[in-house]
Amino acid sequence: MTIAMQVLEQSVVVFSQNYLPLCRVNIKRAIVLLVTNKAEPLDFATEGGWQVHSPSLVIDVPKHIRLKIGSNERTWKVPPVNRREVLRRDHHTCQYCGSSKRLTLDHVIPRSKGGLHTWDNVVTACERCNSRKGDRTLSETGMRLRKIPKAPIHPAIAFAEKFWTNVQANLE
Repeated sequence: MTIAMQVLEQSVVVFSQNYLPLCRVNIKRAIVLLVTNKAEPLDFATEGGWQVHSPSLVIDVPKHIRLKIGSNERTWKVPPVNRREVLRRDHHTCQYCGSSKRLTLDHVIPRSKGGLHTWDNVVTACERCNSRKGDRTLSETGMRLRKIPKAPIHPAIAFAEKFWTNVQANLE
């Protein structure tokens, strides 16, 4: 693979006007945003970037760019608690044993004991674990959850948390 092809496979972090990390884009998209003056390079990162040559232009592409244009961000709502969304949140694995076969939904605190059908009370469980737990609480069965269930967060916030964690790790 040539160096040019390796450069074109790189990605650039895009920030909003108020410096919220939004997403990663491939270097081609970053060049379009820079050339059309819809984005500007950010210099806060000590790492450089890449120099891309065309027949008539040489452009420095940084690792981080900031949009100059305002984006009409869609309002994001917490998705409803349903089978598809719970399976997605739990990565299609049983939250008791880790199996990915014959999955069902389980109420951590059974509905018969006052448990609600909410993000923090519904988890993915395989048929075997769900039958074993039955209509009992975790303390009654001695079972443990692999992860504490919680509602999904806005994708931009999830990206920002991951991005800043990586930045802090690189600084240390």
